[in-house]
Amino acid sequence: MAETDLIHDETAGIERLLQIMRALRDPETGCPWDVAQDFSTIAPYTIEEAYEVADAIEREAWDELKGELGDLLFQSVFHAQMAAEAGHFTFQDVVTTMSNKMVSRHPHVFGDESRDKSAEQQTRDWEAIKAAERAEKAQQGTLDGVAVGLPALLRAYKLQKRAARVGFDWPDASHVIDKIQEEAAELVEARETLTQDAVEEEFGDLMFVMANLGRHLGVEPEAALRRANAKFIRRFEGVEARLAAMGKRPEDSTLEEMDALWDAEKEAQRAKPA
Repeated sequence: MAETDLIHDETAGIERLLQIMRALRDPETGCPWDVAQDFSTIAPYTIEEAYEVADAIEREAWDELKGELGDLLFQSVFHAQMAAEAGHFTFQDVVTTMSNKMVSRHPHVFGDESRDKSAEQQTRDWEAIKAAERAEKAQQGTLDGVAVGLPALLRAYKLQKRAARVGFDWPDASHVIDKIQEEAAELVEARETLTQDAVEEEFGDLMFVMANLGRHLGVEPEAALRRANAKFIRRFEGVEARLAAMGKRPEDSTLEEMDALWDAEKEAQRAKPA
């Protein structure tokens, strides 16, 4: 099949997308913007697309999810094409590596191990396999391999989870709450007596311990904060709607008035059926 035929063949699946990407990156006939990109310039788009997938799921926007997953897949194709051009690896190498990883990490599905074990045991086995993989990559430290590019709150959660595996952890949530109170007091002290840099450091410490509390409570802090953001948006939009019904905008209102409308909106939203 000719390359142009493949590009216009809607039944060609992933091969069509790969050919489209090759055409976009062609130095002579491709898109100048796509040709000019490299790994570092595309990486922020990759992160953004992953968040848009999470956003569609959070909103249960299933029609949108298809497109968002496609956008995220295209990011993998883009990176793989650049890697192929540089002689690093191909998209097929990516697929093979992922397939091999999934087979090796699920011996209870694709191997001889029994499936008769709890989800907790499967999680422990998964982590043991991943630890062995890190050892093969000469990642000897407990915290090696926790991606630097993760959102800071999520990375804090993962770093603490790794440390907990080797016993570096508080025994229960009550000890974490005590630490939160300690860090909060240090933040107040820093705010009153220390530099802005010290205030930032103490605030970071408090955020770090809050992420640890989430882990002890079985709450993924990044997901919890996304929900809190969405709730804030719903309630503030409700305040704006109530003000609009009064012929006003937020900048025309007082804080006291908006606080009262916020409380009313909060109660109204709580009363709505799930």
